[in-house]
Amino acid sequence: MYFKRKELEKFRSFKGLLIDVRSPNEYYKGHLPNSINIPLFDNDERSIIGTIYKKEGRKKAVIEGLKFFEKNMELLLDNLFMNIESYKTILNNNNEFFIKIYCSRGGMRSQSIAWLLEKYKLRSITLKGGYKIYRRWVLDSFSKKLNIVVIGGKTGTGKTRLLSLLDKYKYQTIDLEGFACHRGSTFGGLGMKEQPSNEQFENIIAEKLNSFKCSNNIFVEAESANIGKCKIPHEFFNQMKNSRRIEILRSETNRLDELIETYSVFKKEELKESVLRIKKRLGPQRTKIALESINNEKWDLVCKSVLDYYDKCYEYEKVGKSNIKLLDLTDKKYDERILELINNIL
Repeated sequence: MYFKRKELEKFRSFKGLLIDVRSPNEYYKGHLPNSINIPLFDNDERSIIGTIYKKEGRKKAVIEGLKFFEKNMELLLDNLFMNIESYKTILNNNNEFFIKIYCSRGGMRSQSIAWLLEKYKLRSITLKGGYKIYRRWVLDSFSKKLNIVVIGGKTGTGKTRLLSLLDKYKYQTIDLEGFACHRGSTFGGLGMKEQPSNEQFENIIAEKLNSFKCSNNIFVEAESANIGKCKIPHEFFNQMKNSRRIEILRSETNRLDELIETYSVFKKEELKESVLRIKKRLGPQRTKIALESINNEKWDLVCKSVLDYYDKCYEYEKVGKSNIKLLDLTDKKYDERILELINNIL
């Protein structure tokens, strides 16, 4: 296994265009960030080959795969050369580079593309062990001891705003909600892109961690285990639960202003759908007030009607937490002056 990890490090060290030749379904489930999917087989073709392999063995599966390869070769080459030329344009045609290719296990699919590129005098490198070995690396990365600092605070205290400020000034930050394309609450998906698969969510976090010095502070926002449909990696979440914590304090007025600025821009129907998803937990009275207030654009009443529920959830989540440092940001602007306050309490 150590040998294969070294192969991954070697593969990553090469500068070049990164191509994933697995099927679109495999790619969607999870892939190396910044890779381009140029599949050797589409989803149906891969399924057919897999069925033949199980029923009739490897030899017949390979023969069927070669038939698809021959049929797809022209389109495959067009796709490859289009992306290669685009990459050359980005590099201003001055730099030499490799075409970096991987498949599931570093087998026939990636080797076939490498063979094809060789015929056109193009340099390529394949990942031995393929995506499988990359996933091992991803999962192992969450077991490393990390110096995490959790940014906590009730809904509307500006946790994400503070995280962005820290990132702006080159502090090490993990934007879990940004990576998950979800803010974590029933309103969390509004205005966001489609969420990645859970596997890809893990890949993105691991890549970010890989760019950090683990002994330095790594700031993350307090979250529950699930952010929309994405689940925070178990080992990473356990470290978050046992890490130092900064608790932001803001007035109710500050919090309402934050929430109104964030959510009043969305369509009324979207907001009402979000409220209705938690109507059982809000109760009939608060749900009614929230829905009527959305119709009447009374945004402060909308926010007040859901804040009580989320505050109770937050207090429950905070039970048992220790090593908490309070950071009173009441009426303060989120600028570089806040960084000195953070440095003083850590």
